[in-house]
Amino acid sequence: MLEFKEINIEDKKWIKELLAKSDFMACEYSFANNMAWVRLNDPKICRYKDFYIVGYVKDGIARFSFPAGEGDYYDVICQLREYSRKLGVATEINPVLNDKVQLFNELFPNEFTVCKSEDSSDYIYNASDLIELKGKKYHNKRNHLAKFYRYSWEFSSMTVRDFDECIELSVLSYNSKNGYSNHSSVAEQYAIHTFFKYFDELELKGGVLRVDGRLVAFTLGEQLNSNTFCVHIEKANTEYLGVYAAINNEFAKYAAKDFKYINREEDLGIEGLRKAKRSYYPAFLLEKNTIRFKD
Repeated sequence: MLEFKEINIEDKKWIKELLAKSDFMACEYSFANNMAWVRLNDPKICRYKDFYIVGYVKDGIARFSFPAGEGDYYDVICQLREYSRKLGVATEINPVLNDKVQLFNELFPNEFTVCKSEDSSDYIYNASDLIELKGKKYHNKRNHLAKFYRYSWEFSSMTVRDFDECIELSVLSYNSKNGYSNHSSVAEQYAIHTFFKYFDELELKGGVLRVDGRLVAFTLGEQLNSNTFCVHIEKANTEYLGVYAAINNEFAKYAAKDFKYINREEDLGIEGLRKAKRSYYPAFLLEKNTIRFKD
């Protein structure tokens, strides 16, 4: 029987152990993200044998993450379907990476539909590309950096002493976009608060940029799997030319130098965000699918 509950910091040890067994590269498989983004859809978590599952019910559909961990996938997915049946709702599983779709074809032939969402694909970059910015394709990025480097600037690793100024910067961004009227923006502010509240416990790394002593940008992320660093949050004051290029590059050099890949998460279908992420030439997009069972 599946039992779902709210996530808390005490769940970190067992969740990270099960996430490590799967070693997934998708940003959904981050304990820090799961802790921080609870305001978005009010998800709950469940341990079933050696599987970790995140789920929530919305609009007549029970939505579950593809189970992380190890064991009998037929068993655990049947448990998810039975849980949904008892609630009288449909069953969806997302994200399902491309290499796992075949598993459903083998275990549940003709019992589901598959939908791919471009908006939810993670942007995966070679860490060396974002650190070195070599070649003609990064000419514009190097120009942006040159403009920023004209300022009297300093990059440093994030400490607790930076949190208040980082929150001030994020609030300015939130207010300028009327964030209080947008559910995702409200959820993001809560996520930022959670990242700072549990910064050390979540094993996060952060970086801050200052110009003339004033904080103008911050970012934070964590090791996502065995070869990937994931950037969760990035905020900057665009009054300073090239500031986003600078915080991106300086943080990559500081936090991701020992990793093969950097995951900068999805673009959510936001055109400006999509353009910005593609301008850094990802090594590939990590495509995600939604499996919906027909029953």
